Amino acid sequence: MRACVALAVGAVLFGLGAARAQAPAAPPGPLPPVVAPADNPGSAAKVELGRLLFWDPRLSGNGSTSCASCHLPALGMGERSPVSRGYPGTIHWRNSQTVWNAAHYERLFWDGAVGSLEAQAESAATGAVAGNGNPAMMEMRLRFVPEYVRRFRAVFGTEWPRLTHAWQAIAAFERTLVSDPARVPFDRWVAGDRDALSPAAQRGWALFSGKAGCIRCHEGPLFSDQRFHALGVPRLPQADAHVLLQVTARWQNLQRGVSREQYASGDDDLGLEYLTRDPRDRGKFRTPSLRELRHTAPYMHNGAFATLREVIDFFDRGGGDAAARPAWLQPLGLSDDDKRDLVAFLESLSMDELPAMPAPELPPTRPLPAAGAHDGR
Repeated sequence: MRACVALAVGAVLFGLGAARAQAPAAPPGPLPPVVAPADNPGSAAKVELGRLLFWDPRLSGNGSTSCASCHLPALGMGERSPVSRGYPGTIHWRNSQTVWNAAHYERLFWDGAVGSLEAQAESAATGAVAGNGNPAMMEMRLRFVPEYVRRFRAVFGTEWPRLTHAWQAIAAFERTLVSDPARVPFDRWVAGDRDALSPAAQRGWALFSGKAGCIRCHEGPLFSDQRFHALGVPRLPQADAHVLLQVTARWQNLQRGVSREQYASGDDDLGLEYLTRDPRDRGKFRTPSLRELRHTAPYMHNGAFATLREVIDFFDRGGGDAAARPAWLQPLGLSDDDKRDLVAFLESLSMDELPAMPAPELPPTRPLPAAGAHDGR
């Protein structure tokens, strides 16, 4: 997998190449071990603290929304709605991406707005239509939980919980959420288990890496080039009927600094253009990983497609209309059998069953000790 990539944004579930007669590429292997950043090394105690915080709604504005509210373990660490639920009283404007294997992305969010899981956790918890949390309030809430006071002291050596350490703990937990190759049929097949992949999935791999050209953008163990592409994904039908979604989309445009003319003319998601301010990047989104697709419908940055077959049909047509649409995005001429084989292959990139991940019992809030008393060390 390439190490040199620009900001990564994508709703590319298939990067479909112009050259289609090529021989199938060598199968990518399983994901490599996750490497923690030097300033946030992992430990069992830090991961456990992060697991608790991932489920804790006290890290939000009104104490109702946790990371797990939009990244549900039973739903592949995502949601089933096209766009995320958002903070109470709002609705998000983008699909909630799975946290599985997010540790391998170089940039996070569909438009690559942040470069680390730590920054992603902070941005989501404080974002107005996500967690809507006030940093000072969230940090004080943690300090009213004696169990957190003890855990933060043991992990980080601080007298009181600090919010920046909360993001580090959540990130440490998320770095453990990596597909188990022993549970992934394709990984078992690559490792030498000839019975792990059905004949249909094997034909699908040949199409994926050959005629269909999907591997042009979905390369390497992550099955993502981590680049940006404008595919012309159709507008979500709900966007024209759901007032809150329209309000959020327009507010997002205003907050991200679009011109007044752009704000007045529509509510389209500009993707990478928000970061680069380059109109040539309009509608570009990071290529997502194809791992765990079976568990993480719907698909694309706006959840426009409910099934993998719909995604394949879209790319078989040559994608949609986009000003920056790549020249290699062309109709494929796939047969129904081809499409069924591609679906079989894509499903083989997911674990047979997701690991059980029950919600933890969260430690209770307690009043701070009286003056002169200690906090329960």
